Amino acid sequence: MSGNISFLKDVELGLSNKPKFISSHYFYDKAGDVLFQQIMEMPEYYLTNSEMEIFREQSETIIEAFSMVPTEEFELIELGAGDGKKTQHLLQALLQKEYNFKYIPVDISANSLQVISGRLRNLFPGLNIETRQGEYFQVLDALFRSPNPKVIMFIGSNLGNMVDEVAVQFLAKISRHLKSGEKLLLGLDLMKSAEIILPAYNDAAGITRDFNLNLLKRINREFGADFNIAEFEHVPEYDESEGIAKSYLKSTKAQKVFIRDLGRSFDFDEGEKIHTEISRKYNDMILNDLMKGTSLEIEQKFLDSRKYFADYIINKQ
Repeated sequence: MSGNISFLKDVELGLSNKPKFISSHYFYDKAGDVLFQQIMEMPEYYLTNSEMEIFREQSETIIEAFSMVPTEEFELIELGAGDGKKTQHLLQALLQKEYNFKYIPVDISANSLQVISGRLRNLFPGLNIETRQGEYFQVLDALFRSPNPKVIMFIGSNLGNMVDEVAVQFLAKISRHLKSGEKLLLGLDLMKSAEIILPAYNDAAGITRDFNLNLLKRINREFGADFNIAEFEHVPEYDESEGIAKSYLKSTKAQKVFIRDLGRSFDFDEGEKIHTEISRKYNDMILNDLMKGTSLEIEQKFLDSRKYFADYIINKQ
């Protein structure tokens, strides 16, 4: 029996459901981390370059919007830190301006945290960094016990991987914990045409396909499943009217898949899909709707030159 009981239980729940689903949280084992780094380098995947441009060219203005006193210690908490390549521009500007801060990257992937902490310590030997592994909701409660002022970073359009109902809960939780005047730096992918968005989830090199299929390989490796990877295909969809990109794994034939650690099989019809990921796209109206009933408000908005992506400064009133 695998040690990752929560993953195993979620696999059983998702594959027993109609329609089938598996959370995108489980993309990120070591192989998945490597594949996602490759996705971010694909020419079709505009999200990373768009937000990178914002951080590279506007970090000093973003820091001013934090409204922190340079000599007062504060905590910069990044949820879903990834590789830190965008954040390093912000960290460099904070260090050059001699702000007194601790950087706390949070990620579900231990491998990602090891990579980011190693990179950033090499780049910035004086950086005060403290990594935290876990899911956002679990880690936030512990982090908010500190009395120091805080800036929460949630960039990369990670909010878009949540259904709206969960995003509302997440933003409400942030609102409850932040003190008046503290900030949330929220990076969101903006509404655009399908011609721009859909290739970002279906690159010509097939890296996104391999990333999605690696989820089945991971279940095979960790739980003794017998998914035949060649009999599943990556299927991305995007509906401009709702503004949500979705990824699926589709069975190309009627088949059974046995998972040893569960001691049971799961039936798949030909064409049956496993929903693996969503990626919502935003505008100001959608964001304001999600924040209704909270004490959060949009204070500033930073755009890339193509206006594909936005980093919002959200203020706690």
